[in-house]
Amino acid sequence: MPHSSDSSDSSSFSHSPPPSKQDSSDDMRKVQRREKNRIAAQKSRLRQTQKADTLHLESEDLERQNAALRREIKQLTEEMKHFTSMLSSHEPLCSILTSPPPPPEVLYATHSFHQPHISSPRFQH
Repeated sequence: MPHSSDSSDSSSFSHSPPPSKQDSSDDMRKVQRREKNRIAAQKSRLRQTQKADTLHLESEDLERQNAALRREIKQLTEEMKHFTSMLSSHEPLCSILTSPPPPPEVLYATHSFHQPHISSPRFQH
């Protein structure tokens, strides 16, 4: 049985009618659609490549910034160690830290808070 169905399939192909105007129009649309799709795929691949290139350049720039920031952190850490060492050396010798604080009246005696400081005529009565 399957053999007879195969023969009928092959006979239908050999006796196909000549292509009509509708068939050639459909074929033309298929060709146009394939060409349009090919161009769209090409543009899509180009955009993807450009995006990858942009991301690669951005990544390299961020790597450079990161390296510069790491160098700055290292330099600032060394500077902090230096100043901490200087402060530690200075603290035992510092007269301000070793002497008791002066009484409040001594601190404010050098300032004349009670004298009027405004000499402009518009502020005078």
